[in-house]
Amino acid sequence: MKKIKRILALIGAVFLVSLYIITLILAITDNSASMRMFQASIVATVIIPGLFWAYSFIYRLLKKYFGDSK
Repeated sequence: MKKIKRILALIGAVFLVSLYIITLILAITDNSASMRMFQASIVATVIIPGLFWAYSFIYRLLKKYFGDSK
């Protein structure tokens, strides 16, 4: 289970770094649709980590409440 958590954490970190890079590129470019994409990227960099945290928090609460089945 620890190995899976590490792999998922690495995938999440790569995903967040790619979001930050995309946000930076969209902020620099001058395109008609770049402002909308920039706003969506900013929202995604805030919402997605928040959702990951909420999912893990709820998982820990449910695991504690229902007990570990090991």
